[in-house]
Amino acid sequence: MTDEMLRAPAEVKYAEELDWLESVDDGPKPFSWRLSPRMVRLFILGSERSDGLDREIPQKWFGDRSFVERSIVTLASDRGLLLIGDPGTGKSWLAELLSAAICRNSTLVVQGTAGTTEDHIKYSWNVSMVIAKGQSRESMIPSPIMTAMEQGVIGRFEELTRSTSDVQDALISILSEKYVSIPELDDDNIVFANPGFSIIATANSRDRGVNDLSSALKRRFNFVRIPVVTSKRSEAEIVRFRTTELLRRHRIDLDVPPALLDILLQSFADLRAAAASATSDDEKLESALSTAEQIGVLEDAILHSQFFGDRSLHAETLASSLVGSLARRSPEDLAILNKFWHGVIEPRSKQDDGAPWQAFLDGGRQALDTLS
Repeated sequence: MTDEMLRAPAEVKYAEELDWLESVDDGPKPFSWRLSPRMVRLFILGSERSDGLDREIPQKWFGDRSFVERSIVTLASDRGLLLIGDPGTGKSWLAELLSAAICRNSTLVVQGTAGTTEDHIKYSWNVSMVIAKGQSRESMIPSPIMTAMEQGVIGRFEELTRSTSDVQDALISILSEKYVSIPELDDDNIVFANPGFSIIATANSRDRGVNDLSSALKRRFNFVRIPVVTSKRSEAEIVRFRTTELLRRHRIDLDVPPALLDILLQSFADLRAAAASATSDDEKLESALSTAEQIGVLEDAILHSQFFGDRSLHAETLASSLVGSLARRSPEDLAILNKFWHGVIEPRSKQDDGAPWQAFLDGGRQALDTLS
């Protein structure tokens, strides 16, 4: 079934694993949860030898255990959960995994944008049915959030701070009263949330000030702040995990040389250090330099090697992909990258065993010359 989807949701992708966990799970389950809190954590963070399971469960989200545990406890208390952090820190992936493990449905999602309206989180109407038969429950189109309320499952709200204040305020009654009124109807005009319903929202730290949350809405969420991954080892695990999925999805048989993965990780670490020491925004790349962007750079390089190269990943291709992905503004980003290439990459290429760095240096220079 997953072969028929461009991107299968977590509950489909890991269906066999979830079925097995459910079959051996004898722990207490809140509300209508499919797995106990311990098994939800195990599904997300992977199994350990001390768990005593007959099979290994791979780790799917890489981060501090306490963030996952606090998220699970929040949802078990039926409070709203707000995952907040910089772009690319895995907030949406964690929200999807939590929903998949708890209710086997992660697709009840509202995407917050400037165009999101109150109808997107409550309900709208099938105009043709209203004209033919009038307003009724049958002619009503429930939002993903309302559907989650009726089914007693998790609803998700992505990029909450991208939505306008009136849309955010519509969530207040849903989170506190756990029902939605339908004033257009005379009868059957209230939709009550069933046990197990909750909302997982995400927000980017960089969107602070776009549409700040009201204090009333903040009180109805438990906040879990997801920090940027600073451990090189943890970041390497995330990149390897995502790259393995990429290669499997594209049916590509290719090994990423460890030396090139180290170059990618070190380059992003150096770029972040340069951004941290910059005195103005003009000296910073527009990119957030997140782990997700590292994965995107590596994906671009792998696919380029597969389709237009010799099906082996080379440092020159990786450098070209990095420059092409991060040079979003011209001439600002190009100037920053050019300075970085001469001040950081070139000295590394002159160190002992700097052959991969030399090829990386040459590939980046060529890409910068092409874009300049």
